[in-house]
Amino acid sequence: MTRALITGATAGIGLEFARQLAARGDDLVLVARTASRLDDVAERMRSQHGVTVETLVADLHDSAGVAAVDARIASVSDPVDVLINNAGYGIGGDLAATDAEDEQRHLAIHVAVPLRLSQTALKRMLAGGGGRIVIVSSVAAFTPRGTYGAAKAWGVSFARWANLSYRRRGVSVTAVAPGFVRTEFHERMGVDVSGIPKALWLDAPTVVRQSLRAIDRGRSVVIPTVRWTIIAGLARILPDSLSAAGQFRSR
Repeated sequence: MTRALITGATAGIGLEFARQLAARGDDLVLVARTASRLDDVAERMRSQHGVTVETLVADLHDSAGVAAVDARIASVSDPVDVLINNAGYGIGGDLAATDAEDEQRHLAIHVAVPLRLSQTALKRMLAGGGGRIVIVSSVAAFTPRGTYGAAKAWGVSFARWANLSYRRRGVSVTAVAPGFVRTEFHERMGVDVSGIPKALWLDAPTVVRQSLRAIDRGRSVVIPTVRWTIIAGLARILPDSLSAAGQFRSR
């Protein structure tokens, strides 16, 4: 039986990963900050899919919270076969105006935390014979879009290197880089997305369904849907002034 640990598991892409993994029979370890939301999601997954679901209340901005998740991943008696680093959020792009502590916390949630959890998972999975590590990134990783895009670019670069290094030893590492997805993400940022064309929006079920196919195949990077793959490709070759055009962040 496969067991997947998902951070940020109560909303958006993380919640959809929980739904689709449970639907195919995977047991779950769900991580989030709010106990009531965790309990609600866990009960739904158990009742709808008959899987075993653990919950772990942890604030990944807090060292104790990160340590608790890290310890769960390191468990030998109840190993985690799939780690999905999904927790994250956006921040304003004007570095001259943002608070230094806010920037450090933002960098940590997208880089330092997934690095630590992925390293622990990698060691445990290599010793146990295999596994999969996932980092939810963004198409913003391919564009000059403030510190958010820079942080998300780390996940793509890390996955490309780590997958090349460890896939032959049984552990694949995949970065999922979606475009605009209808979740709570932009609402929490307080960003007006009314000007984004409908054709650019994706739904979380499509993103996760296409991502899981790529993850199961051991790919290093997946950009869900053909249209966003094309957009990301263009962003890599266009001048920075063009690829940075627009004021919205994907995911």
